[in-house]
This record gives sequence, C-alpha cells and structure tokens, in this order.
Amino acid sequence: MVCELPFKDAPKRNGMLRISVIHRRRACRLVLEGTLIAPWVAELRTAWKVANGEIEGRAFVVDLRNVTVISQEGENALWELMSEGAKFHCGGVLTKHVIQELRRRSKRNSTNAIQTMHSSVVDDRGRK
Repeated sequence: MVCELPFKDAPKRNGMLRISVIHRRRACRLVLEGTLIAPWVAELRTAWKVANGEIEGRAFVVDLRNVTVISQEGENALWELMSEGAKFHCGGVLTKHVIQELRRRSKRNSTNAIQTMHSSVVDDRGRK
C-alpha cells in the first residue's frame, strides 16, 4: 500500500527523504521529512542502526509529521522499528492511520506467535 498525502500542487517525482537525528537527555529522535520510499528506506535503516547504538537507555522516537509518502517498503521499515521499540509522532491523518495499522499488524503477529508457541508445548507424556 502506497500512502500519499493529497498535495495536488506537489510535483510527481521520487522526491527526497531528509533524516535528522536529534539527541536529547530523555530521547533520541529521528525526524523524517519527505518521501519514505524504496531508495530511502535503506538510509532510514542505516540511520536507525547508528542512532540505536547511541541511545544509551533513552527513548527512541521517529517523527513522521513531515512525511508526505510512505511506500510498502517504508511501512515494512517502520514496522521493524516498531518491533524494536521505537515510538512514533505523527501529524496527519494518513501517517496516524499507517501507524495504527502497523500496531494492529504487530499485535496480530504477537498473538500468532503466542498461539504457535502454545501449540508446540507438550507435557511429560507428549500431549499438547
């Protein structure tokens, strides 16, 4: 699913993604601005790895308030960050919706993993 905010005057092109890392006492923040699409998803992952090594117990926040496009690859990267414990700040309806859907996906995967784990547990006699 590719999500694009309805900016009719914006030119239709691949665009750019600006990633800023802001270190504060309580949190490390990745501020994303622009288009979170395939060419830039690798850059996001690299920035995440570098910043993640420097958080030293602080919260990790991804700021999506100025993201205009999120591709499927971008959604997958955000889901990975969510799975690693990142928190998100969203500004528009679309980015809020994407994050809500990713949270639902995360909960479904957690539930499926727990069900799989329970179905593979056996007692002393080999019964499930």
